[in-house]
Amino acid sequence: MADESAGPASAGTEPIRVMVVDDQELFRRGLTMLLGIEGGIEVVGEAGDGIEGTTMAASVAPDVVLLDIRMPKRTGIEACRAIKEAVPSAKIIMLTVSDEEADLYEAVKSGASGYLLKDSSIEEVAQAVRVVADGQSLISPSMAVKLIDEFKQMSKPERVSGPGLRLTERELEVLRLVAKGMNNREIAKQLFISENTVKNHVRNILEKLQLHSRMEAVMYAVREKLLDLP
Repeated sequence: MADESAGPASAGTEPIRVMVVDDQELFRRGLTMLLGIEGGIEVVGEAGDGIEGTTMAASVAPDVVLLDIRMPKRTGIEACRAIKEAVPSAKIIMLTVSDEEADLYEAVKSGASGYLLKDSSIEEVAQAVRVVADGQSLISPSMAVKLIDEFKQMSKPERVSGPGLRLTERELEVLRLVAKGMNNREIAKQLFISENTVKNHVRNILEKLQLHSRMEAVMYAVREKLLDLP
């Protein structure tokens, strides 16, 4: 479910402000240095544990936070929730060695917009930063397969009543295409509407369902039987 977009940090716009939170100092410093030379990205802080990361995020209000899961004092999942509460506009990308489904699901439920494994290239990490800063979602391909498998297990042919039925037919249509992994540009082309209209529909879906990310909206929709997966 990787959405590709050039992101908001093209020529003439402000750089994406990124914070890195990881207890492995060598990895953290290396990532900070490499991201610092990427165009359109500015690293505004780094922290070595979840508590320090939460405090720093509240202070510098980054656009995107790269967050490890396995950390002392406060786990990445706990820090994700705390940072989203302190800085609701911040987008969270979990950058971890954990390829366990449970961590992926907890990250999504906690408001993460991205989930990457640490064997990702710097180009993949930078692209993820740009994608989630643009309000979309991105996860490592190997984890996407696990997420789709979980969707299929959760999916049932019959529908049930629930809060999701507050969505309009057009919003449900957009949500189905999001679940297929389409980005805003692809959805706009498919439905013959503008990208801005797609963004508005996605924002309305998240607000109506009181959710944080596109991935979480898809998981919710499958759980509530609003989507049927093949």
